[in-house]
Amino acid sequence: MQLHDVWFVLIAVLWIGYFFLEGFDFGIGILTKPLARDTAERRVLINTIGPVWDGNEVWLLTAGGATFAAFPDWYATLFSGFYVPLLVILVCLIVRGVAFEYRAKRDGARWQRNWEEAIFWSSLLPAFLWGVVFADIVRGVDIDAQKNYVGGLGDLLNPYALLGGLVTLALFTFHGAVFAALKTVGEIRERARRAALRAGLATAVLALVFLVWTQGHSGNGRSLVALVVAVAALVGALVANGLGREGWAFVLSGATIVAAVAMLFLALFPNVMPSTLDDGWSLTVGNAASSPYTLKLMTIVAAVFTPLVLLYQGWTYWVFRKRIGVQHIPGHAPAGPAAPAAPAGPDSPATPLDRA
Repeated sequence: MQLHDVWFVLIAVLWIGYFFLEGFDFGIGILTKPLARDTAERRVLINTIGPVWDGNEVWLLTAGGATFAAFPDWYATLFSGFYVPLLVILVCLIVRGVAFEYRAKRDGARWQRNWEEAIFWSSLLPAFLWGVVFADIVRGVDIDAQKNYVGGLGDLLNPYALLGGLVTLALFTFHGAVFAALKTVGEIRERARRAALRAGLATAVLALVFLVWTQGHSGNGRSLVALVVAVAALVGALVANGLGREGWAFVLSGATIVAAVAMLFLALFPNVMPSTLDDGWSLTVGNAASSPYTLKLMTIVAAVFTPLVLLYQGWTYWVFRKRIGVQHIPGHAPAGPAAPAAPAGPDSPATPLDRA
């Protein structure tokens, strides 16, 4: 295996990690509307991701940076040809980050409602658009002999890509609902489990059609194995959710994302962006890669710093592992018997988003 093959695998791993982590992150943002019934419950949902949402986005920055350094032609064609959807995603991520931080800066109901509305839409749109982008990458786009994208925005919005967007939207919503059930207590936990069932069934229908379509269009033996794993993991996640085993449900919903995204990259290899105009004009791991020296230097840096980043992010999730509920929201008195107070100290469920 040559270094450009290694970096294709590493970039695939970065995107898989991003969708695994940001998947439930987006899902929580989407669920702030249909799942939460009042401001306190929306705060509970937002607080489940409060300590980790910005760390999850580091995976996107790393994936983009690695693509730029390892496959500059892939980066250039992708970010110029997909300029509009990627710009919309970028704006949403900026608005989303500002909304998380500014929502609690004032007590006014209208102020908080507007920022919560921003969280919902800036989570829903990227969840949909990422599926559109990756479906188009796997399907292929109009690339000429000079490695330039020569199609239009309408070419990106084809039935296959739109179905891919619906799959990621449903899958991330399901992943987020399972995470909400894992991280909350009380009535909202039960509603999250019911929401996970509905989102999971919708995901199963959409994902099966999309993955079978992908396999038929550009699949191979390796991608078929990933397809089977994705379907089995999704079924297992639904069963575990129905049994109230939220930890296993989350692991298996995450495994569904891992296997589904891995299938796309397995179907894509050795291309990185196929051309629909001429197979000879497709971008591959060979003709789009940087020099061997650049790839060697990147490999050394990645080997040193990647374990440190993973250890730090894992520690963050461990510290904020406790469940939370409306009884943990300052100033909120829940109806009925009081739930046990959350422990103080580093495992307290309070997050930086609730300083107000």
